[in-house]
Amino acid sequence: MEANTRGTGRLPAAFLTPGSSSFMDFLSEHSPEMLPGKRALPPVQGHIEAPHGTTIVAATFPGGVVLAGDRRATMGNMIAQRDIEKVFPADEYSAVGIAGTAGLAVEMVKLFQLELEHFEKVEGATLSLEGKANRLSTMIRSNLGMAMQGLAVVPLFAGYDVDRDKGRIFSYDVTGGRSEEHGFAATGSGSIFARGSMKKLYRDDLTEQETTTLVIQALYDAADDDSATGGPDMARRIFPIVTVITEDGFRRLTEAESSELARTILARRLEQPDGPRASLL
Repeated sequence: MEANTRGTGRLPAAFLTPGSSSFMDFLSEHSPEMLPGKRALPPVQGHIEAPHGTTIVAATFPGGVVLAGDRRATMGNMIAQRDIEKVFPADEYSAVGIAGTAGLAVEMVKLFQLELEHFEKVEGATLSLEGKANRLSTMIRSNLGMAMQGLAVVPLFAGYDVDRDKGRIFSYDVTGGRSEEHGFAATGSGSIFARGSMKKLYRDDLTEQETTTLVIQALYDAADDDSATGGPDMARRIFPIVTVITEDGFRRLTEAESSELARTILARRLEQPDGPRASLL
């Protein structure tokens, strides 16, 4: 007679002996309705209004990578939230910055964190940075149905590659298409302005301190031209989230560190409103 596991506190054998190192595959087999891309959606006509995260930037330096994001979420022409968090650690050596539909993006990040943790526990080893980027690509592709209804998620993934001893950046499109970016990258509504800013100021020999300054300058330039991107808010003490990933692992700048950088940049902008100048030659 088959044992009844309901109400006994016991788990089915399949839950105790997963056949795959992928948490998403395991969930697809046993509870597919829990995956964002597998949920049945009601018929929708027109665009769905939901809070959207805006601008994420990243830049590499010798020995690591910096990933940062502004704090504003918008819903149409309204500010939905002024202090949203858009940059999260994926594991010890990688991080994800979210742009697009905020609620789905945060849920995807949590699922991605579980995916990496599940793989490590089952296999007894961590995925390569390339492997992590591929797993995130699969998750984004599974959200394509919602993206077609306007609920897109387009993250930026960055991490320290312990095998190559350097920082790397990966960008995505709504279909899950993955591209490795070299030097710097940006995504979100203000990305065109942030990318233009970094394109003129970036060098491959920047220090960690200079790279953190660079990404905040880029976010400031994005906020200057894109209404959906929030600049440093001195009155409310809301500053960009800046994270650094090196061989020592993931580290988020403290509020004191990020506020000091923002204040220094703002003071210089009072003299040069358009920011630092790049040399012509």
